Amino acid sequence: MHRILTPLTSAVTYSRWLHMFIPAAACSVWFFISDMYWMLALFAVPVGLVPAMRLQEGLQAQLLLTPSERGQPDASIAVAPAVSWAERWRTVLWLEIRLLISAATLMALWLPVASIELVLSAAGRAPEGLVEGMSPHWWNALLAPLPLVPLLVLVVLGGRLTTAAARWLLGPSPTDRLSVLEELTEELLERNRIARELHDSIGHALTVAVVQAGAARAANDPAFTERALAAIEETGRDALEDLERVLRVLRESGTPVSRRPTLAEAKRLLDSATSSGAKVVTRVSGDLGLVPAPVSREGYRILQESLTNVLRHAGPVPIRVSITVADGRLELEVTNPMSGAAGPPGNGSGLRGMRERAALLGGKARMESREGEWRVRVGLPLDGIRWSDALHRSSGR
Repeated sequence: MHRILTPLTSAVTYSRWLHMFIPAAACSVWFFISDMYWMLALFAVPVGLVPAMRLQEGLQAQLLLTPSERGQPDASIAVAPAVSWAERWRTVLWLEIRLLISAATLMALWLPVASIELVLSAAGRAPEGLVEGMSPHWWNALLAPLPLVPLLVLVVLGGRLTTAAARWLLGPSPTDRLSVLEELTEELLERNRIARELHDSIGHALTVAVVQAGAARAANDPAFTERALAAIEETGRDALEDLERVLRVLRESGTPVSRRPTLAEAKRLLDSATSSGAKVVTRVSGDLGLVPAPVSREGYRILQESLTNVLRHAGPVPIRVSITVADGRLELEVTNPMSGAAGPPGNGSGLRGMRERAALLGGKARMESREGEWRVRVGLPLDGIRWSDALHRSSGR
């Protein structure tokens, strides 16, 4: 019993009734002018073909049929003008269904009138209406609630049927759904990219600062301490610039932001690692200017994360860096000896981020420990960047 009465206590039941009553009021005015109901149904055809009518009906359906308790609109009902003939004819069918339901609603308005007349009949008055001809008697008052039962059933079921029809006929098309999914996918990818940017940039700066501070304290050399502080200052300044770029993307997603660093600027990463006490041997083969910007940017971040892992897990050890541009590919390799206590970096978010960056560009990243060394090898194609390039343009880079 409680389950049956619950819809009668919900506000959405009566907002849906109001939605059904709006065309019923229009029908009553039409009947006052003319009794040819079919003309009203025929008039709905050219009205429904107007593109803006779909927008108006969608707004009304969202407001009255699916009111949100959390302030979020119901995505199952589109609020946009019709852009195709298929959407226009679906709007026409929707209007015809609304008129049909409104006719039933209009007839149901006589049910509460019948209840009132039964009460008046029980009071000894004989109204001329739906209960005309009934003998006045007190038990007529007991029959007064009966006409309200089909009225309540019509309100609940009619509202649900109208809502289902709205979601079917006014809902987004397959193209609209695909567009929404693409937007959500790009948003998630952008969030992951920003998280990787923060992890790589800030993580690298903090790692260099920790290593430099520890080395300066252990060296007990004023000159070395001064160089360490200068390196910490420079690395921190670079990290602040990267952080400002990321925050600008978050604040002004549609505004172009400053250019992100590329492999052409890898020297500052190598100098930072060298100033931390690591001996870095670098070999560059090929023209870095031939590397497309998206590949060069991701290559810079991969190199940054690799150097950060070396300093974090192995300390200031010798590092070999190889950057090769040949045969339509960018090959990046970072090798370092593993310290006895630290071991390999494992499978943290940094390694996962490098694999994701490489996979996004159609490449592959491999990490392995062999003969006491930890090696990161990344291969990126120079021509398989269409999807990544589109993603970068969406973030204004």
